[in-house]
Amino acid sequence: MDHVIAVRQLRVRSRDKTLVGPVSFTVEHGSTTGLCGPSGAGKSTILRALVELLPNGLTRDGELQVLDRTIAPGKGDADLRAQIVLVPQMPVVFGGSILDNALFGLRHVLRASQDVLKERAEKALEEAGLWKEVADRLDSPAQNLSAGQRQRLCLARALALEPAGLLLDEPTSALDERSRDKVEQSIAALHGRRAVLLVSHDPSQVERLCDTTVNLDQPAATSPAAAAVS
Repeated sequence: MDHVIAVRQLRVRSRDKTLVGPVSFTVEHGSTTGLCGPSGAGKSTILRALVELLPNGLTRDGELQVLDRTIAPGKGDADLRAQIVLVPQMPVVFGGSILDNALFGLRHVLRASQDVLKERAEKALEEAGLWKEVADRLDSPAQNLSAGQRQRLCLARALALEPAGLLLDEPTSALDERSRDKVEQSIAALHGRRAVLLVSHDPSQVERLCDTTVNLDQPAATSPAAAAVS
C-alpha cells in the first residue's frame, strides 16, 4: 500500500522545549490508524501539526511527507489541507442549510456549476452515512440536526473535497451510544477507500476500527511523549 502520510521523528516544540514527540508512523491508503495515549499526551496537537494548524508559538520539526511530497515546517498551504482534512472533535455547523454546510469547503477549492457542486455534496453525504436521513431536506437549517448528524455532516464536508486522508479528532466523544454507533459505521465504511488517522480515548473503539495503533506513552505536560507503533 502507498503511504498517504509519513512522519519521521516529528516533534512539536515551544522554543527550545519539546512538548510532543518524537513520533514516527505512516498512514497507508485505505487503512485506519489509531493515535492513542493518555490525556495530555498531545494527540490532537499532532493532528494539527500534520496540517500546519498549530497555535501561535508552537512549531514542528522532523520529516513530514504527504503523498510523497515533503512538507517543510511552516510551508503547508490550502492545497495540503484539501488533501489531508482535519475534522475537529466538536462539530462545527455554520448558519445556513444542510447543503450549504456540506459544500462549505468545496466552494473554496473548486470552481464548478451548482449542479456539479451539489452532486459532489450528495455523494459525500452518502459516503458519510447521512444521505438517507437528509435527502428530502437539504435546504433545511443544519442547526436542526442532532449531535450525531452534525458530526456526520462535518465528515461529509471533509469528504466532499475528495481528500486522500482524513484526520478525525475524537469524533464520538460527545455523543450518546446510538449516535456513536452511527458515526463508527460511517468511519468503518471508509476502510479500503480513504486513509484515516483516528484520535480516540476509547481503546475498544480503536480495536473496532483501526488496523494499526500509534501509542503516545506519556503526557506531554510531564515528559516528552515517545511513540510506539503496534
